[in-house]
Amino acid sequence: MKNIDYTVLDPTGNITILVETAVPAQSQPFCAFELMQKVRAAEQVGFVADPPEGTPYDFALRMAGGEFCGNATMSAAVLWCARRSIKRRTVLVRVSGAEQPVPVTVAQLPDGGWEGAVEMPRPLAIEMVSLKLDNEVFRLPLVRFAGISHLIATQPMERELAERAVRRWCMQLGADCLGLMLLDMQKATLTPLVYVPAAETLVWESSCASGTAAAGAYLAAATQGEVFTNFLEPGGILGVSVQPDGRIILSGTVKILQRTRGGVKP
Repeated sequence: MKNIDYTVLDPTGNITILVETAVPAQSQPFCAFELMQKVRAAEQVGFVADPPEGTPYDFALRMAGGEFCGNATMSAAVLWCARRSIKRRTVLVRVSGAEQPVPVTVAQLPDGGWEGAVEMPRPLAIEMVSLKLDNEVFRLPLVRFAGISHLIATQPMERELAERAVRRWCMQLGADCLGLMLLDMQKATLTPLVYVPAAETLVWESSCASGTAAAGAYLAAATQGEVFTNFLEPGGILGVSVQPDGRIILSGTVKILQRTRGGVKP
C-alpha cells in the first residue's frame, strides 16, 4: 500500500490521468477505477515510467486495460517535457498495444498549453465485417490496430443501441478493446464510444485519437488517396493526415490540469 502520484491532462477533452508511481499490472485496473471515481471527468487512466538507462525510447506508458491510446501517448510526451522544462521535443514513447515505440512531437504554446503530433501505428487490416445484434445484421468497416480495433459507423445510432452493440460486437470479434466511431461525413463530426473489457469501462469519449486515425485510414482506403481532414469531436478538433507512404499523423492539443502527490492508495 502506498500513495499514488498522478497528473490529470486534457487532450482535446479526453480527460486522461497518468499515474507516475509504479503500480503492479495486476493492480492497475483497481487503481484506475479508484482514480476515475475520484476524478469524475476522467475518461481513461494510464501508467507511465522512465525506462532503464540505455533503452532506445524516452518514456513508457501502459493503459489500464493494456490497450493503445493516442491521446494518452500525446499526454505522456507532454508530461515528459513538462517534468524537464523542455518547451519543444520529439519524444519516443513505448505504449501498450503498439509494437514499436511511438514518436510524438510536442511544443508548448504561449498560453501554457501544448500542441502535439503523433505518428500513429499503422492498421493491421481494414475490412468489412458482418455483425449480429438481436435479429439484425450490420455490415461495417473494421480498422484493426495491434492494441485496439475500431468500427466505423456512417449511419446514426441511438446511444442505447450503440452501447449494447459495442459490448456484443467486441465479443463477436474477439477484440481486446473495441471502439465504435459514429462518423458524419457531411458535418465532419466524429463521436467516439470505446469499450475496454479488461478495465471494465464503456465511455463516450470527448475525443479518440486512435479512432480518429482509424477513420482517416478508412477514408484513405476507400478513396485510394491521401487524407487531410479535421474532425469535430465532442471535446474539440482532432486533425488526421494519411500520407502517400501510408504514415498516419494525428494532431491535437493538450493541457495539464493538475498534478497530485499522494492520492489514492491501490
